Order: sequence, then C-alpha cells, then structure tokens
Amino acid sequence: MSSEARPKIGVAALVYGPDKRLIIGRRKSPIGRGQWGFPGGHLEYGESVVTCAERETLEETGLRIRGVKIAAVAESVFHDLHMHYITLFVHCEMQDPDAQPETLEPEKCEGWEWKSWDQIKTMANQGGETDELFAPIINLLRTQPDFGNEI
Repeated sequence: MSSEARPKIGVAALVYGPDKRLIIGRRKSPIGRGQWGFPGGHLEYGESVVTCAERETLEETGLRIRGVKIAAVAESVFHDLHMHYITLFVHCEMQDPDAQPETLEPEKCEGWEWKSWDQIKTMANQGGETDELFAPIINLLRTQPDFGNEI
C-alpha cells in the first residue's frame, strides 16, 4: 500500500464566539470546493492536534484561540480523489472574544461567517444534489446528530 493510499489526519477547529456561534467559511480548495467548513487543515508531523487547530485558525483567520479538547471524530472517504480522511474536531475558545475573523488565505476560503449549530444542522439537512457542508461535518452530524446541543 502506498503512502498516498493511507488515511490522512485532518483537524477542524470549532471556534466558539461569546454567543456560542462558530466560525465557518466557504471552501475554495479542490476537496470540498464551494462547501462550508471550519478552519483547519492537515496535522503536521510531531504536532499535537490542539496545536494544529490553533495554528491553522491563526493562519486562516488571524484569530488567536486556545484549543480545549478533541470534541469529536469523523471519517470521510473522497472516492473520486482516492483520499481517506480521519477528521478530529477540536473545541476551541477565542483569546479575544471581540476579535473578528479575517480572510488571510483567499485562495482557500471565500470568507468567514458566524453560524449557530442550528443553522449548520439546517444546512446539513437540506441535502440536495450537492451538500452545502464539507463532508467531515456532514459525517459528524450523521453519526452524532445531537452534537453541539450541549454547548
């Protein structure tokens, strides 16, 4: 089995604002283009999951956050791209609750918005020919439909 055929580790930062809404942005990357996803990316060699969430959020949004804990795990297979991901969702808190996200990687994201879990779940339930949400979020909500209710 080649290294390309092995699952990769993705990290998604669940960045909660003071009103418990989350930062979510529309992706431009080849995987999930046009879909809504949380800040995040690939776990680098030797990096902790929490540090990855903090780094990716800073790089993508300019927000300084504190990763609290791994809150959930989802599995996604992108058959057309021959890619398999295990995504770790990290519960994060903002260091400055008044800060607003910036689009620091416009080639990867159209922009950031604040959405509640209810809004995100509504997007997940709309279905249709193309999902509005990035596959790891859809898969998380399929396996844990009550996720986010405790926040």
